[in-house]
Amino acid sequence: MNIADDRLVPSVPTRRLVIVVRADPVICGHSGEARCLAEVALTRGFDDVRIVTWPLDALEAAGLPLKPLDRVLPYSPGITVERPGPVGDYRVPDGRYLSGLIGRLVELFSDGVPTVAMSLYLSPHAIAVQEAVQVARRIGPARVVTVAEAVGSDITNVVRECVDTGRFGAAAHILSIYLAADHCVAVSEYTRDLIVASAATLDSMHGTTFAQRCRERIAISYPAVDSWSYLSLTEDRIAETLARRGLSRDGYVLFLSRIASAKGVDDLIDAYAGSRSAERVQLVLAGRGPQEDEVMARVAAAGLGERVRVLTDVDDAEKPALMAGSAAFVLPTREQPEFVETFGIALVEKALAGGGPIITCAIGGVPEAVGDTALLVPQRDPATLRAVLDEVVCDWTLEQRAAAERRARAYALQFDRVAVFDRLFALAESPAVHVA
Repeated sequence: MNIADDRLVPSVPTRRLVIVVRADPVICGHSGEARCLAEVALTRGFDDVRIVTWPLDALEAAGLPLKPLDRVLPYSPGITVERPGPVGDYRVPDGRYLSGLIGRLVELFSDGVPTVAMSLYLSPHAIAVQEAVQVARRIGPARVVTVAEAVGSDITNVVRECVDTGRFGAAAHILSIYLAADHCVAVSEYTRDLIVASAATLDSMHGTTFAQRCRERIAISYPAVDSWSYLSLTEDRIAETLARRGLSRDGYVLFLSRIASAKGVDDLIDAYAGSRSAERVQLVLAGRGPQEDEVMARVAAAGLGERVRVLTDVDDAEKPALMAGSAAFVLPTREQPEFVETFGIALVEKALAGGGPIITCAIGGVPEAVGDTALLVPQRDPATLRAVLDEVVCDWTLEQRAAAERRARAYALQFDRVAVFDRLFALAESPAVHVA
């Protein structure tokens, strides 16, 4: 695993990209997005590309779902992954890591190298970038353009919660940090609307003016996906991966995501139980997350121990083949107070991989991720999910499956990392316009 490798960075870089994110080994679509943007930057004239993230022990202590460390794909030569250590002693528990992150960013921003600094997640990454930029501009010849990308949990888990609980200061802080960036982007139209709505609520309560500024400043930048990893799949590779897992082509329904309540995995188990599909195919639940023990207990209680496989060690290399080999891919995501699917990166990846159709729920930004190429069911409705699952697994013809696969792949190609990068950096490297 490439932690930090400066061997291919020139002694005097001419153009730098810094991405601040929860990077690998965290199981998160935006971790993959950061990797995709970094890879494309190497082909677009950036000679110093860095992903600045958190130490492994801090990620583990946070309880985040992590990929197997020994199977994380290496980054391309020329990409440096930095994990600054904490600053200070044990009496400043969480702030030590944030101070380490900000300190390293100050060093990168204050040496005069033209830099684009992109943060994925406003809290705490955009906060760290803005703090570092302010310091760098005071002490050195900083030439930094900042891009702050807001994801759904920034709003559902931070701003909206603060608004609902009357914590005005925290909500005002995060929106102010966001709008202080040279360029503000959101991962979907839905996310932008969610930000504006939350800002408008805050404005009505406290007389602020965040909503109008958000309407005028926020652009859309969909998450970047490495389409080649999915389009380059061969039948031999699919067969080899499935054989290693004891699976057969079209012999299983796949759920591959975070194992958490908001992903609706319990609805999928309930739908699968008693279905016609259960007599024909297995159910594979792949991922890590806080509900792993509950899922195992639910599977056992339903008497499905012989039909359901739970895989907690799937790595990025085998994910495309598992998707391509499935009879159907099901993500019955649902809206909860702390989370809503504001895009759906795994849905795009599945569409690119091919295989059976996608079944999901039309909430949040999911419709933007799948267009009209998926089968949409109501959230929290196992009965309807069962009926649709049985239809596609047991009743669809090969022609129907092939047509659905072609349409889904054609739609998903718009999210290819090269296209997304070029659209985003056409914005990021244009003059910034702040609205007072």
